[in-house]
Amino acid sequence: MRRAALRSVPAIGEKAMTATGETTTYPAASPPAQCLASGRPARYQATDSALGRWMAQDSGAAWLRAHGTHSLMVVPMLAHGTTLGVALFGRHRCREPFGPEELLLAEELTARAAVSIHNARKHTRARTTTMALQRSLLPQTLPDQTAFDIASRYLPTGTQAGVGGDWFDVIPLSGARVALVVGDVVGHGMRASATMGRMRTAVRTLADVDLPADELLTHLDDLVLHLSVEEGSGTDPAAETAGGIGTTCLYAIYDPVSRRCTLARAGHPPPAVVTPDGVVRFLDVPAGPPLGLGGLPFEAIETELPEGSLLVLYTDGLLEPREHDIDEALDKMFAALARPAATLDTVCDRVLTDLLTHRPDDDIALLIARTQALHADRIAAWDLDFDPVIVAEARQHANVQLAAWGLDDAAFVTELMVSELVTNAIRYGRPPIQLRLIHQNSTLICEVFDTSGTTPHMRRARTFDQGGRGLLLVAQLAQRWGTRHDRIGKTVWAEQSLAGT
Repeated sequence: MRRAALRSVPAIGEKAMTATGETTTYPAASPPAQCLASGRPARYQATDSALGRWMAQDSGAAWLRAHGTHSLMVVPMLAHGTTLGVALFGRHRCREPFGPEELLLAEELTARAAVSIHNARKHTRARTTTMALQRSLLPQTLPDQTAFDIASRYLPTGTQAGVGGDWFDVIPLSGARVALVVGDVVGHGMRASATMGRMRTAVRTLADVDLPADELLTHLDDLVLHLSVEEGSGTDPAAETAGGIGTTCLYAIYDPVSRRCTLARAGHPPPAVVTPDGVVRFLDVPAGPPLGLGGLPFEAIETELPEGSLLVLYTDGLLEPREHDIDEALDKMFAALARPAATLDTVCDRVLTDLLTHRPDDDIALLIARTQALHADRIAAWDLDFDPVIVAEARQHANVQLAAWGLDDAAFVTELMVSELVTNAIRYGRPPIQLRLIHQNSTLICEVFDTSGTTPHMRRARTFDQGGRGLLLVAQLAQRWGTRHDRIGKTVWAEQSLAGT
């Protein structure tokens, strides 16, 4: 047993004895061990052999011997059918032994204490479980990508409401682009964290099909509506909150080739941007409704970000401290972002230090990204004629460019990809056609654009078919491949790893 508390009334001229945290092993025949085994209270007097032997032999009874205890009550601490421990009441000042009425009073006091301890342990376990779930659903490591340098922070709330549903994510997309996401699920506790996990998975799934930012939020809005209907079909009065109605989200896509960033938000605070010259401002992204309302549109904006700009995404808990109003919080955040810093981690820590003087009242997610650019020497593009004879010329263009990049070992695979993608565009697409190669670190990306909106599908060719194996071959050779739809037309892309070349 671990002693939770000890308090003795001192005799005249003595000090009170207080001690906690000590570990004590009780012999099987001792009164505490018997009480734990039986689950029933008991009274003892100094003349009882069981009490006498225990007080004489066991160091755990030293506090009883020290005060000359002559009467003892041992009461089990029971709560909801569970024995949490045992409470001991010793008498040494009053000469009368404990009576039945005093034992009943001790049982009542102990039962109340046991329920309080049980509830405290239950709350602690629930909070620990929710924290573990929340952290497991957040990114454990940020993915390798070349569009951003990134630093992030997540702070759980310090209140009794429990952990909320704030989250962030970094998602590599096709064409060297990267998506940044920050969201806030309404509510606290296990259900909010679970809903957050479903939302993050949905965003990743939708991002994988290269949806524009505003369309992604529209699909996410539909998902929240479905979740709310599912939750609302039960009997839980908090179902609407658990379903995620009122959830906010900010979704941004950055293209390091064009240095343009597309952003849309659903009821979320606007992002801040810090230009390389130190100017801090909000991006004027249309607010949009929170997720789960349904039937209302989302609007995206596109802006060009100079290389080296900081893009700052956060949840509203950052701007809601108790000590100051929103304007003062914004001033502090802007001042912290404007000051030069050696690393992005320093910027994150400075923002949190300047704005928070205590554990936050709401969860905080903070994501700061410094933009990078893919320069012209890493990109090659050619406009192609809409003619099958152009395929050989496209292969030649690719070979010359790979030689210029020193990637001759990748020429064979790249030739096959270029041939299949260009042929596919001529056969099933519409003019004009463009071939683009992007070389970023250990990855080579091959893209073919045409103005048709038809999505190509991979199929398994039959034995005597003359064609139909193109995309199957691309899928076998590429590390990743897919189709990205633009406002007009589509781009079929394939990535190959250069790690072994």
